[in-house]
Amino acid sequence: MTEQRLAAPIDDPSERQRGFSRYQAFLIALLAFTQFTIILDFIIMSPLGAILMPALDITAAQFGVAVSAYAFSAGISGVLAAGFADRFDRKRLLLFFYIGFTLGTALCAAAPNFHVLLLGRIVTGLFGGVIGAVVLAIITDLFPLHIRGRAMGLIQTAFAASQVLGIPAGLFLANRWSWHVCFIAIVVVSIAAIAVIAFAMKPVDAHLKLKQDRNPFHHLVATLAQPRYTLAFAVTTLLATGGYMLMPFSSAFTVNNLGIDIAHLPTIYLVSGLFSIVTGPLVGRASDAFGKYPTFVFGSVVSVIMVLIYTHLGHVTLATAILVNVLMFVGIFSRMIPSQALMSAIPDPDQRGSFSAISASLQQLSGGLGSVLAGAIIAQAPDGALLHFDRIGYVVVATTLIALVAMYFVQKAVAERAGKRVV
Repeated sequence: MTEQRLAAPIDDPSERQRGFSRYQAFLIALLAFTQFTIILDFIIMSPLGAILMPALDITAAQFGVAVSAYAFSAGISGVLAAGFADRFDRKRLLLFFYIGFTLGTALCAAAPNFHVLLLGRIVTGLFGGVIGAVVLAIITDLFPLHIRGRAMGLIQTAFAASQVLGIPAGLFLANRWSWHVCFIAIVVVSIAAIAVIAFAMKPVDAHLKLKQDRNPFHHLVATLAQPRYTLAFAVTTLLATGGYMLMPFSSAFTVNNLGIDIAHLPTIYLVSGLFSIVTGPLVGRASDAFGKYPTFVFGSVVSVIMVLIYTHLGHVTLATAILVNVLMFVGIFSRMIPSQALMSAIPDPDQRGSFSAISASLQQLSGGLGSVLAGAIIAQAPDGALLHFDRIGYVVVATTLIALVAMYFVQKAVAERAGKRVV
């Protein structure tokens, strides 16, 4: 298998490779680092809130608008980019959006007031929201299905690394100098990544040899209208909705409901992140060895159990809070990684980019709506405790079970194309 070959959606058993080539290993590291900067830029806003609001003299509502602006602009850009996603070399597409993301982050770094910061978040979301889709399309093109789980597992360590390395480093820079320095640091490392992509990464353009629809709008409509993609889009929406309902309120719940001192929050993030760095690659290997869907089932079962436990907890010790968070992350990664690997086998080669862009858009939009829905369910007691948090848990469990059933039919379609019982 050459580096530029377009990997078929379903493996050819006669050409199965055992591991990664040297270039594939380099590419995974590069793409994981790229994802690290994108994810860090997104999640760093929440812990910076306590610094940003007094510094810019803005209300909590204005800060919430700045945070959500990224998600909604990313969702819109995913739809807009879908029609063009398969018409260009994916390396050039990655560079284009990554440069735009870096410029948006630079605008955030230079922001003297709320309005410029808001503009920066919108620009960052417009470009950064598409990069995950481009990365997924590249992985799908260059890695056959039987080792794609391992590739996805390693890429997903970017999320954990952003918690372990990014958030503490960002907060240190913000506290030592100013919040501007935090964004400046992301810009600097992003420029370095852009240089490596430009000069060391090979073109990813084999899909251009396939027949393409010359009209981007027709290409977008053709992807959306493909019947066998509909279920995959629905599962993507369910997975994102459930996950985003818990995440925005986890810190407040941990402090006010679990009785954990705010000074210990970094410890919970650190330990959970370290376990996730180890868990991601292991889950990727398990999904390749035992099957994507069986691994997804395992993750769903763990997630249901831990969400029900977590959302019904009262005051607990720090050790208990860490253990519950670690096990929840095990469940999350055991769903996220095999589901992405399975989804990557669904689109035709000439529609991988548009399929991934639409999926990314749905993730952002449904995640934003999930956060809004959670905010409507939750109330806050006079002592700061969150009320009705258990109801969010029930909604997340319901979406998890529905997604579990729907994913069975997704994997069934992929398995039938592969001539297997389980992939």
